[in-house]
Amino acid sequence: MSQLAVKHQAINLSQGFPNFPVDERLTAITAALCKDNVHQYMPMAGYLPLLQNIASVTQKQYDRLVDPTTIILVTAGATQGIFATIQALVHFDDEVIVIDPSYDCYEPAILLSGGRPIRIALQDDYTVNWKTVEQACSPKTKMLLINNPHNPSGKIFTTHDLEQLELIMEHYPNIILLSDEVYEYITFEQKHLSIHSRPKLLERSVIASSFGKTFHITGWKVGYLIAAEKLINEIKKVHQFTVFSVNSLAQVAISNYLELVDLNEIASFYQKKRDFFRKLISKSRFELLPCEGTYFQVVSYANISNENDVAFCKRLVEEHGVAAIPNSVFYADGKDLKHIRFCFAKTDATLEAAAVKLNLV
Repeated sequence: MSQLAVKHQAINLSQGFPNFPVDERLTAITAALCKDNVHQYMPMAGYLPLLQNIASVTQKQYDRLVDPTTIILVTAGATQGIFATIQALVHFDDEVIVIDPSYDCYEPAILLSGGRPIRIALQDDYTVNWKTVEQACSPKTKMLLINNPHNPSGKIFTTHDLEQLELIMEHYPNIILLSDEVYEYITFEQKHLSIHSRPKLLERSVIASSFGKTFHITGWKVGYLIAAEKLINEIKKVHQFTVFSVNSLAQVAISNYLELVDLNEIASFYQKKRDFFRKLISKSRFELLPCEGTYFQVVSYANISNENDVAFCKRLVEEHGVAAIPNSVFYADGKDLKHIRFCFAKTDATLEAAAVKLNLV
């Protein structure tokens, strides 16, 4: 869709990356560091002050004490962390339950490990039917992969969801939980409920986070994993021989920035973006679905067209000059609810220009 947007000079609200400048404090830190001796390999697990700051943030945000020297791994983006986790812990013929619609990096990593993805669709309102999830579990289930806050729907888990998840994990004591929480700091009316806050699950969970998403620096590709020592040690074996260590300058810059930034400001920043965009297209023919977290707004175009969502998105670019993502591509079976996803992590000017076009569809 981004390529199609370039071809037709359309406004790109498809791919999930911001188009506004990053915090000037971060760019100033980075510029100053360029002249320092921070250009060589870092320790495999990460720059120690960054690991310590991650531990501090985890305690402050989730009241979880973590040892920075044993259970944290800095990764080349959350995607690499997820890949390394699956390669380390999933083996031939193991089953991995993935909840659709799902991010496109999950299934290839499972297949490359020799595992079998078992993809379970959310209900049409993007809530989880936990009975269906449990029915998919078996002695061959090695991992359950969740994404919360959820891309593309913007839904976030409730306390009930986490309680149901705990019951499943209790019934199947050999399952490992991989929790993709890259949008953890971008939630709105309801605060994000992290696996970090569920003591029953911590020894069997790997939690993936993303500085790229949190600080609008997606191109830096820096994330991290937190997991029990027995799990993180296995993941490090893969990490060591694929990445070894993550960009040194970026690690030091982020570590220094963490000592200045208030992470709670991020949600309010994006809530303003969400509310602004929703207001701009509120009188269009698109139906706005709830957006509880992430920087994605899902809409229904059922009142506009009976086309499948891929065809509609192509026409939206070609005839109306706005790019979106069709939600069917996130499903194993291409389930088409006539829903498409817009990214509102854009400048106000970009959102205003897009809204003018969308209001004419």
